[in-house]
Amino acid sequence: MSTCSRALVLLCVSALLARAHDAKAQMEQAASAFLAALTDDQKARAKFGFDAPFAAETIAKPGLPPTDERRNWHYVPRPRSGLAIKEMTAEQRLLAHGLLSTGLSHRGYTKAVGIMSLESVLAVLENNPKRRDSELYYFSIFGTPGKEPWGWRVEGHHLSLNFTLTTGEPVMTPCFFGTNPGEVKEGPRAGTRVLEAEEELGRALVKSLDEAQRKKAVILEKAPQEILNVPGRNDSKPEGIPWSGLTEAQRETLTKLVREYLFRHRMDVATEQFAKAMEKNNTLHFAWAGGLERGEPHYYRVQGGGFVLEYDNVQNGANHVHSVWRDFDHDFGADALAEHYKAAHGK
Repeated sequence: MSTCSRALVLLCVSALLARAHDAKAQMEQAASAFLAALTDDQKARAKFGFDAPFAAETIAKPGLPPTDERRNWHYVPRPRSGLAIKEMTAEQRLLAHGLLSTGLSHRGYTKAVGIMSLESVLAVLENNPKRRDSELYYFSIFGTPGKEPWGWRVEGHHLSLNFTLTTGEPVMTPCFFGTNPGEVKEGPRAGTRVLEAEEELGRALVKSLDEAQRKKAVILEKAPQEILNVPGRNDSKPEGIPWSGLTEAQRETLTKLVREYLFRHRMDVATEQFAKAMEKNNTLHFAWAGGLERGEPHYYRVQGGGFVLEYDNVQNGANHVHSVWRDFDHDFGADALAEHYKAAHGK
């Protein structure tokens, strides 16, 4: 390697380490400020040991029980551990949102609070304000901010954001965004589509395929009722049309779709994750199931290089969206934690 090339590599590594440090420092500062503002009782509900056991009453089906509370994630309405926004003072809510903003891009943050706000729409549609409450989103801190490993989670109906901080950059997966309604049909917010881009990019890609390509991409005539990679599962396999079977224009659309999911996270860390994901783009597959037009039940999945993103819109007359980003090697910081424990404890 030439002196110039070596200098460039060192410069890139330094930049990446700086970004990881900035992300960690911002999350640590925001999480510490949030915890400091809580009463002792609130702190007891919001803070857990890094490997604290899960509460059995908070387990939701489908999926297998997690090994600990930190991995006890889901996106359905259910009892949850943590401190709900509803239980916070005005000051504490601001600090909680400050923490949330350290993990997401502007676009991602806007989508997250948009998802929370849809609970108020559902409360009217279902006449059930107790169950559908935009303040039933829970903040949880695992371990001690700044003392690696530690982590945090924000979760409620149709939103599950999981962050793990150990060696290297923060790990931000699993990441689930969902909407019900997918499109608000009536009232003052009629036309609202929080996850519009996720739907339209997937549809644009499948509709751009010719007949021969579509035969490879469409894996089922009828869309499944749910995403496959629900909590407790990570066993889907790449299916559909491979990257090599796409035209340049179609590859560009697929790349935009991957970006849409990853860049819901904070930009600096997402940039590095995106580069890693697309480095193995020759392994990517795009699969579709269901109808091609808006209003028809449909599903798609992009998988390869260790990650999977899924989208499903079947329930409630194809107006109920589930979307997820998973990285099977990195979920909850699994590989980074293995390295951390090996280095720190010789395990």
